[in-house]
Amino acid sequence: LMAKKRKKTRKELLKEPDEFLTFSSKLIKLAIEYKTQLTYALGIILVLAVIISGIRFFSIRSENNASALLNKSLTKFNSIKAEKRPDEVYGEVSAEFQFILNKYKGKRSAKIARLIYADICYNAGKYKQAIELYKTALTEFEKYPMIYHQILSNLGYAYEQEEDYSTAVGYFEKISSATGSIRRDEALYHLGRLYDKLGENEKSLEAYNKILTDHQDFIYIDLVKERILG
Repeated sequence: LMAKKRKKTRKELLKEPDEFLTFSSKLIKLAIEYKTQLTYALGIILVLAVIISGIRFFSIRSENNASALLNKSLTKFNSIKAEKRPDEVYGEVSAEFQFILNKYKGKRSAKIARLIYADICYNAGKYKQAIELYKTALTEFEKYPMIYHQILSNLGYAYEQEEDYSTAVGYFEKISSATGSIRRDEALYHLGRLYDKLGENEKSLEAYNKILTDHQDFIYIDLVKERILG
């Protein structure tokens, strides 16, 4: 059996040279030593190499830090969400999620954190805050149709809670008219409800009838039939 590799102590790790600083100092030293021979172009390339390697190094480290913080926040969220009211959950985890969003803008973990935090805000009745978070998330997930359409739905729900039915309709219409949308039947159902609230009965019936003709397997098809019959 191979001997188990001894884990280095924190003190030993701190004594070791920083990976990025060591690499950077070597490049800079090389540029200084050969500055009389190097052309300006090569010197610029070396400087760029230092900058790019630094960006990549800190980007990876930053992403890892963001991921660790997100996992910690999710663990806390999952441990309290079943025992406390949504507004209490919001109060306890809000600071952690906002810290991730502010410190790690653009990182993958921050984008995921934004979606989770938006749902937390929505469930706590913070609809305006949820709307702003969802709107930002739309731009971050526009290349992922399933997630994108879910965010559109969430915006529709949030605006409905704000009693802004016309704006809510706009989001569900985007889903119902999207090519290949797997949420079209659900979107049409919500359009039927919302048009009814707006007093636009013809548009409401039109949405329900589209479900009958195009989505016979819709989970709430019986409810749709009842609404059509009045």
